[in-house]
Amino acid sequence: MTRRGGPPPGRVRRFVLRYGWRAYAIPILTVATLLALVDLARTGTGTGTDPATPPAAASTADRPADTVRTGAPAPTGEAVGEGVPSVTPTTVAEATYVEQGAGTVTVVPGTSAVFGTGPLRRFAVEVEDGIGVDAAAFALAVEQTLADPRGWGAGGRMSFQRVGVEEAAAGDFDFKVSLISPGSMETYCPGVGTQGYTSCRYGDRAVINLARWETAVPDYQGDVATYRLYVVNHEVGHALGNGHQPCPGPGQLAPVMQQQTLGLEGCTKNAWPYP
Repeated sequence: MTRRGGPPPGRVRRFVLRYGWRAYAIPILTVATLLALVDLARTGTGTGTDPATPPAAASTADRPADTVRTGAPAPTGEAVGEGVPSVTPTTVAEATYVEQGAGTVTVVPGTSAVFGTGPLRRFAVEVEDGIGVDAAAFALAVEQTLADPRGWGAGGRMSFQRVGVEEAAAGDFDFKVSLISPGSMETYCPGVGTQGYTSCRYGDRAVINLARWETAVPDYQGDVATYRLYVVNHEVGHALGNGHQPCPGPGQLAPVMQQQTLGLEGCTKNAWPYP
């Protein structure tokens, strides 16, 4: 067809007349392709998100506290340690305990009835993995100590109940009682200075040193059973907000919040808050 009148069409108009709608589609597709390449390049350098790449596993500190097995979570309060002996104590019982456990802890399954009357304090019991201890027996010992009428609940001051794995994972507890190997004490009581010898309270944990649980201390002269009552009551006492107390005088009963692990200072041993 011969075009009459006017100047001949330019290159762009000839291109449009020749290719019709495709003349508009090609530039649009070109721009879209360039945008897609830019986005792909940004994703490859880590500034975008690649849906095909799974997220990194959460660190121990990011996990909810006290699932079936956990590491040491961040504390929820200040630390209270017992200090260390001024001289290296002599061992009064054969050291048959594990010096270094796995570093993770497992909540002991099982719950208890409510012991006593008064405001309820719920607690979980956990044991470090790899220390070869009967976890159920340890949990029962803690229960019986806190249920005793000479304990912190004496006279209706408070009541106690052990919670299990699900409640612990949900944070439905007031404190935990944890049995930890000497080699892991600085992990569960960082900065306290246990030197692997003493126990401590750190955050919501009453941390019992496995070495002391198995061998007691020299001033207890092999009376491991009484020392176990003392160390549970002492560290739980810290978890309940109680501080240290001195020996009131030679020959008198040591307060349970006295640092009996380091020496009796003339007092006689005592495992109970209200003997």
